[in-house]
Amino acid sequence: MTNNVNNGAAPSLLATAWEQRETTLYKTLFGDLGPGIYPLGMPLFEELFNCTEVDPRWLHIGVFECPPTAERPHWLYVSSGLSNPWDADASEHDDWSGLGRELLLECPQQSPWALAMVRRFAAYQILLAAGHFGDQEPLDAWDRMSVGGPIDGEKSALSAIIMTPSAHFPDEYQLASGKFAFLQIIGLTAAELAHGRAHDFEDLLQTLARQGAAPLVDAGRNSIV
Repeated sequence: MTNNVNNGAAPSLLATAWEQRETTLYKTLFGDLGPGIYPLGMPLFEELFNCTEVDPRWLHIGVFECPPTAERPHWLYVSSGLSNPWDADASEHDDWSGLGRELLLECPQQSPWALAMVRRFAAYQILLAAGHFGDQEPLDAWDRMSVGGPIDGEKSALSAIIMTPSAHFPDEYQLASGKFAFLQIIGLTAAELAHGRAHDFEDLLQTLARQGAAPLVDAGRNSIV
């Protein structure tokens, strides 16, 4: 199912799509978007990826920290800007907009590590698309990896992630510039990552969901397998 968003004309295709996503669609889906967007920033590219030259447009991409609402009793972290139509032809509105994905992570409580993680993976996604890592393709559903330590930077048993289609927002959403979908980040333990690789990740996610360990990511939980 594709949800259409249209709130009128804007000076450019980019401006129209940007306003549709943040002002109309995100507020409809998520309610309170928090204190404002947390942009990626040059230090993130330099410190995490040793990238000292970036397209200035990337620095306008960021992440919202959305507090709970009456309809959604948990915290939500969502990127905005990966679906920007930076190089799209204004006459082509039926394809994916920008990278065609926005990243999303849901937590039972406010989690500074989650904000940092979505910002980190948003920057990584941009660099993948720009060829910074050679022939590696941008992240998509069912990609998984270790993250080099506890996801909260402290004592969490979760040390890996998997990207999945969004559980709570599964649709494709239509902007003036094209469509996009949410790519959800789920935390895994090393044992769960190994189990999924040996068996089946969709079955693993179903097991995690039954145990209340997905799609919300609780950095304090124990391994399910």
